[in-house]
Amino acid sequence: MLEQSPPVPLAEWQEQAEKHRSRVEEITLPMRARKSRHEKHPVYDFLHTYYSFPLGRLEKWHPGAGILLQDDPTLAFSEKYYRRENGTTWIDPAKLTGKGRDRLKWILQLLSLTQSRPPNLACHGLHEWAMVYSGSDVRHRESAPLRLPQAEIDGLVSSRPICCSHFDAFRFFAPDAIRFNRLSPTLLSREEYEQPGCIHANMDLYKWAYKSSPWISSDLLAKALFFAIKARVIDMRASPYDLSDYGYEPIRIEIPEGRREYEHEQMALYQEGLTLRKELIEALLGILGA
Repeated sequence: MLEQSPPVPLAEWQEQAEKHRSRVEEITLPMRARKSRHEKHPVYDFLHTYYSFPLGRLEKWHPGAGILLQDDPTLAFSEKYYRRENGTTWIDPAKLTGKGRDRLKWILQLLSLTQSRPPNLACHGLHEWAMVYSGSDVRHRESAPLRLPQAEIDGLVSSRPICCSHFDAFRFFAPDAIRFNRLSPTLLSREEYEQPGCIHANMDLYKWAYKSSPWISSDLLAKALFFAIKARVIDMRASPYDLSDYGYEPIRIEIPEGRREYEHEQMALYQEGLTLRKELIEALLGILGA
């Protein structure tokens, strides 16, 4: 159950809201500028292609359920989420619709199942290589060239075991590369496959955070955002793309030293992801129990 503490003073929560906006604008303002120039970025574009949370909503601060705020009568708070009473305002889980509650229950179940499983730290990021197998669809061609000849990329994909457990990575495999994956995750079997060592499952903590917004706090949402970016950087450094123009050194998974480096980075993400996923689970348990 959520317990409400005394109301947060107006000046204090407005300062928190401004700090949140300033923090995420480090990401959103350059993204808007690139979009206005029709420029693509192989690392950051995933925030508006793979994910779909509007930047304006990302910049807007919410305290999360159970936090009482001193009201500001000059501000409009969405009646879809907020309740106002006696000079205070708060996000009220009682306003959750049946559909919204079911969505949060499903997210909680997925996160809990993922958290309970052992990690697989031996995939070596081969999903990005399988996506460009045979050169039929080089997804980031507009923003970065391949750093190896197509024949070497194809040779690695066909010679290494691939065990991609994440549907939203597997579904982008080149058609000729699908047969190399030892697993067959689908949208409907996501709960059976996702595991906490997967770099995409860790990136997706951002997706589950924004799909739980504004019921969870914007502080937790921002934490998930920056964690997803960290995971995305490792994901693309280990890809077959040349990102040197963007200041990223490759993780050369085509050689043993590179695979060891990838495993080291993946282990660090896995450990950080456990903590963040636990925070999301606890937040959702509190909201659904309120």
